[in-house]
Amino acid sequence: MTKEIGIGMLGYAFMGRAHSHAWTDLPIFFWPLPAIPRLIVVYGRHEDRVKDAMVRYGFKKYTTDWREVIKDPEVEILDNCLPNYMHKDPCIEAIEAGKHVVCEKPLARNSIEAREMRDAAKRAKIKTMCAFNYRFVPAVRLAKKILEEGILGRVFHFRAMYLQDWIVSPEFPLVWRLRKEYAGSGPLGDLGSHIIDLARFLIGEITAVTGVMRTFIEERPLPEDPTKKGKVTVEDAFSATVEFENGAIGTLEASRFATGRKNYNNFEINCEKGSIEFNLERLNELRVYVVEPDERKYLEGWHEIIVTDPAHPFIEYYWPPGHILGWEHTFVNELHHFLDCVVNDKDVGPYGATFEDGYRCAVICDAILKAAEEGRRVTVKY
Repeated sequence: MTKEIGIGMLGYAFMGRAHSHAWTDLPIFFWPLPAIPRLIVVYGRHEDRVKDAMVRYGFKKYTTDWREVIKDPEVEILDNCLPNYMHKDPCIEAIEAGKHVVCEKPLARNSIEAREMRDAAKRAKIKTMCAFNYRFVPAVRLAKKILEEGILGRVFHFRAMYLQDWIVSPEFPLVWRLRKEYAGSGPLGDLGSHIIDLARFLIGEITAVTGVMRTFIEERPLPEDPTKKGKVTVEDAFSATVEFENGAIGTLEASRFATGRKNYNNFEINCEKGSIEFNLERLNELRVYVVEPDERKYLEGWHEIIVTDPAHPFIEYYWPPGHILGWEHTFVNELHHFLDCVVNDKDVGPYGATFEDGYRCAVICDAILKAAEEGRRVTVKY
């Protein structure tokens, strides 16, 4: 008999829905499981909405007090999908209560909060993970495998961009993501944290950065009263250069003003024996260029690998070759990894992002902010 494990969810909106779907789908794809997830309780501030989420997602009960989720004896894993300003306190309280914790990215609003969370996790005998789900895209994992095996040799460049366009209109309201006290930063923490984490995951530690930021629309209508406006207190876009410990250099860019781009998370890695390119909007594909002495010149060029064969990462659990996966499956892969670590006492890293990874990402974000504010190169120090 497979044991059961109780899940307590904080938040029911975008990420809460994605995580709830993943927990529910785990037994469909990964079988046998280390344990069967049971959705015990979901938290939200608005009783009518969280009650509706309980019914929709299949939770046993709901609450409007997040501390009740942590106190619930049936909850063994706390899944924190709340806004950034609600990451630190619930996660630390859950850790101290002996619960295993998954926390959405960015780990916190800044490196000070992230360090507190990291330190709490280090003191406890539980598992923690920062939910950088793009580590669990099959094509990204294949890219890591290619790099780890040294097929492409020395890495020269890493360039990445994460572009969206959902706030281009000046009439878009002043939501929490546009206010520093709630978000910590703009696309730097929201989108940039993803590509910073991928840079560390694929290439290695970042040692120094420069940065530039812009806020294009400085005031927006208040959600509660569109006739009034409030100040936008985060950046709308950033660009940065990065230096890696292994000698590679790179560029990072994120914007919510990239018209025509909906969820364009793209990276390219240039090495001495070839290159790799990935685009999240085509997440089943990995583009690879290999430099090989060959008389058949007509074979030279970029090649697209459709990452849907059984030999590719994660695919053995899903569909026949050519039947593509979706964005939601990255969460299924990620939470299966965490569940396995919890039940079988395995290390979350290096393939899952630990709270240490979340902290280091926050340090790099803060360094880019500082570089932009002071107009100089900043050394990254943990």
